[in-house]
Parts: sequence; structure tokens; C-alpha cells
Amino acid sequence: MPILIQKFGGTSVRDAICIKRVAKIATDAQKNGYQVVVVVSAMGDTTDNLIDLAKDITSKPDPREYDLLLSTGEQISIPLVAMAIHDLGAKAISQTGLQVGILTEDTHGKARITEIKTEKIKKYLNSGNIVIVAGFQGISSTTGEITTLGRGGSDTTAVALAVALGAERCDIYTDVDAVFTTDPKIVKEASRLNSISYEEMLELASLGAQVLHPRSVEIAKNYDMPMRVRSSFKPQDEGTLVQGVGKMELNNPVSGVALDESQARLAITGVPDKPGIAAKVFESLAKKNISVDMIVQSTSKDGINEIAFTVDKDTAGDATKVTKEIAKDIGAKNVSCDEKIVKVSIVGAGMIGRPGIAAAMFKALADSGINIQMISTSEIKVSCVIDVKDGDRAVKAIHKVFELDKVEKETQKV
Repeated sequence: MPILIQKFGGTSVRDAICIKRVAKIATDAQKNGYQVVVVVSAMGDTTDNLIDLAKDITSKPDPREYDLLLSTGEQISIPLVAMAIHDLGAKAISQTGLQVGILTEDTHGKARITEIKTEKIKKYLNSGNIVIVAGFQGISSTTGEITTLGRGGSDTTAVALAVALGAERCDIYTDVDAVFTTDPKIVKEASRLNSISYEEMLELASLGAQVLHPRSVEIAKNYDMPMRVRSSFKPQDEGTLVQGVGKMELNNPVSGVALDESQARLAITGVPDKPGIAAKVFESLAKKNISVDMIVQSTSKDGINEIAFTVDKDTAGDATKVTKEIAKDIGAKNVSCDEKIVKVSIVGAGMIGRPGIAAAMFKALADSGINIQMISTSEIKVSCVIDVKDGDRAVKAIHKVFELDKVEKETQKV
């Protein structure tokens, strides 16, 4: 029998009514001939509440104890889903990450999965059980301690299980109907996408789209594991299929517009024009585990440079501190940090070999009186840093110029 992985987020299991709906979706899939593994997140705002509680206790929680605390949210969800399935007359068994054998690196807070032991899951599936697995968590393969995979980690758990078990597909159930060309809260005319490529979805997820976690898409892409984004409140709706670009018919060069409000812009002015300066700056940030996104370096006529780059707002304080230390060391004049910026991006596999796409985006922003502070491009992405006040307006203008209210992508059935 084919295996189907179903992942349900916090809003999908937020109360008893929702949990019963999840149980019905899982048992229906089993009746349709699938062996079913269900991955669930913590109920509603449980994880956020646990984080707030920890902050009330201490500003610097011990990483081991913090992971142990946060892992409890999913441990509440899984037996409740199993009970709801039992109530429908089907067999089910709940499993924590430790019980099921999800092995990870010895890193707390953002561990990566290194191996999944599948023997136990297969045994339960072959005996007619729907297996309910706690997302977001695992166990260190070296220390045996409970670890967590970082926010959005349940998506990663689901896709990793799908790959390990050789599943037919991984369905991600959430509170949205599908993947849209942009956030429907910003542009009411946003179009649903019948399908989207791994590459496009990975870019959108990395650029602020909240539908899927980037790491889960990366795993799906690497192992060619089809994913389907669906609504747990409209289970009959097929949502959006995420698959390889070679299986798709591209009718529009741009698939979507993303708005990332989570970044800050740092600038170092008066930087001496000498070899190795940039390396020293970014090596220092890397040593502090601070990720850098966009980078722009400019040189004035007198040989003095400016280096500007973006980081996550959560790390802006640490990044500013490190950058000021480096600026003093290299003889730069000043360091500034601007958190009142956003990044607006267009993504599309159809952009490859299509001239004029970036120009159309820049013109749409110019016609709307929006100034561009930084630009970054790749084969399937163009990103611009702009003032925070212009974010929504920029998305609307770009969405309109590429006629994304009319975009359609034909889906190959999987």
C-alpha cells in the first residue's frame, strides 16, 4: 500500500473540533487505500505561550531545558489526535520524536535531522495503525537528549519522514487554501497557484512567505518528494502541488511576490579601499552565527567604500555590536542600523532567459514613487530593499504590472 504523510499545523489542531476534523481527514485517507502517517504541531499558540513563560522566568534559558519545555506542546497534540481517531473506530498510535526514532545533530534549538529509524513506524503501519508523530522534535544521536528543529520544524519532520518511508506524497495542511501569488491580505486579487516548482517555493519561503518552512522545501527538492499545500478546513480542495519545474507548464515569467518584514539594514561608511576588508567584516559576523542576506559595496572617487548588508531583525543588535568593533579595527567612519525597511521580491522559474523582468519591476516601483535602497538578483529572483512604509504599496504595484491576478499554472496530477 502507498504511504501518505499528512502534516497539520497549530491552527489545524487548536481545539477539540479541529482535532476531530484532522482525525476524519486521516481516516478517510486510510479508507482510500493509504498507509497514513500524521505529523502534528502544538495546539494553537501553545509554543508561543511556552516561550513567553520561559521569558518570564529567565532571559537566558538553558538550551537543554528550553528544548525539553518546547517539545511538550506536540506531546499534548499527538495523543489527542490518536484518541479522536480511535473514536472513529480506526487504529492509531501516537509517538514522540524520541519514541519513533528521529535522530538529530547535538544542537539545541535548530537541530538538523541526521537519520530516521523507520522499523517501528512500518511495523505499526503494517498492523493497520495510523501513526501520529510529534513534529518539531527529535533526539540527539550522540547524547540522547531531546532536541528541537526550530520554528516551522514540523514541516521538516513531515517531509523527512516522507523521504525516509518512500511516501507517495507529503500533504501540508494549514489554515490557507493554497499557495497564492502574494499575500491575499495585501492584494485581494491574488491568484491561487495550482502548482509551483520546488525552486520557486523555496525562494518564496525564504523571502517571507509563511506557508512552508524553507528547510522542508529544500529536503523535498533534494529528494524530489511531491508536496501539496492544502486547507484542513477545506479537505476536499486539492490546494497547490509543489513539484519539479520540469513537470510544469510555465505560462507567466513571475509566479509570486513576497514581502519580508523581518530584516534590518546595516551600513558601514568610510571604509578604506583595501583587499580583505569585506572578508574581515563577514567572517566576524559568521563567527557569531549571524546570517547575512543582501550585500552591496560601493566605491567613491576618493577610494572610500560603503558596505551595506541585511540581517534578521532578531540579530540586528548583535550584528551592530560586532560591526562597530570591526569598523573601529579597520578604520571605518561610521556604522548605522535601519530596522524600518522591508524586502519585496519577485520569484519565477519563467524569468530565466526573459529580459526586461527586473526593469518592469523597477519601473512599477518608480511609477509608485518608491525608492530602492538595495537590489539583489538570481536566476529566478529579484529583490529590492525599500522603506517599510512602502511595503504593501510595492506589492500591489508589482502584482499588477505582472498581471498576477490572471496567472495560471497547469498541474500535472500526482
